Amino acid sequence: MLTENEKRTPVRKAVIPAAGLGTRMLPVSHAIPKELLPIMDLPALYYLVKEAADSGITDILVITGREKTAMEEFFDYSPEYDAHLLAKGKEKEVKMLHDICDLANVYFIRQKEPKGLGHAVLRAKTFVGNEPFAVLYGDDIIFSKTPVVRQLIDSYEAFGRAAVGVKEVPKEDLARYCSMKAEKIEGGHDEYFVDDMIEKPKPGQEFSNLSILGRVLLTPEIFAILEHTAPGAGGELQLTDAMATLARTRGVTAKLFEGDRYDIGSKLGFAKANFVKALEHPEIKEEFAAFVREYLKNLD
Repeated sequence: MLTENEKRTPVRKAVIPAAGLGTRMLPVSHAIPKELLPIMDLPALYYLVKEAADSGITDILVITGREKTAMEEFFDYSPEYDAHLLAKGKEKEVKMLHDICDLANVYFIRQKEPKGLGHAVLRAKTFVGNEPFAVLYGDDIIFSKTPVVRQLIDSYEAFGRAAVGVKEVPKEDLARYCSMKAEKIEGGHDEYFVDDMIEKPKPGQEFSNLSILGRVLLTPEIFAILEHTAPGAGGELQLTDAMATLARTRGVTAKLFEGDRYDIGSKLGFAKANFVKALEHPEIKEEFAAFVREYLKNLD
């Protein structure tokens, strides 16, 4: 159990692993990092940074790979672009771009070898130091009333231990995710106490249909665990394996989070996220909704 002082440590740092090749989004991901593929007029990575910032996070480390420097450019000022826009009287657009850059302090570091999510998170050890931190999986965009990271911070502050964002997953899909050994916490807000979990379980190995979907809040002890964790599924260092050790020794809180999650590493999830945001976009939502109604009406 964490000490009273550790419980009060504010969560101000987040890590976004974004080094993957994005092969499920080929051929476009061959030339464009999948994290920069647009959900309407904003790149996917923006939604992750915005969620963290809206949750009170001030410092964000993005774990990148080769040929992904364009992500850094998006979160930096461009004097040349500003001058071009200002010359056309587009002060509003310049402010919008600057506001994006000023969401949080965004840093970048490379994962030099593709050794798994656990290895990517381990690259953040120096950045995190001795503080709790959030991890936002690069493929998972979640639209919610309350940012999911904020929901996890609330759980961390309530129970003083690492927290993971979960949803109920059909049993036949659990082999693609993980499975929690979980017991409902009395008096909690859709929260469970977890003392074990398994990554990509084979049939018969499942604990429950609760699975982590894209968001976790970890305490710094995870780094020592990762350093002593053997490669797991796919021969990679799996973050879930390290979190399972943490669950068995100290316990983890699973939060059944509010929000709709889209796997934008897949073509279907990417299309769904764009559809939802198109229906919400102030410039086009009415015309787009009319187009959708007309299109569906004409389907056989």
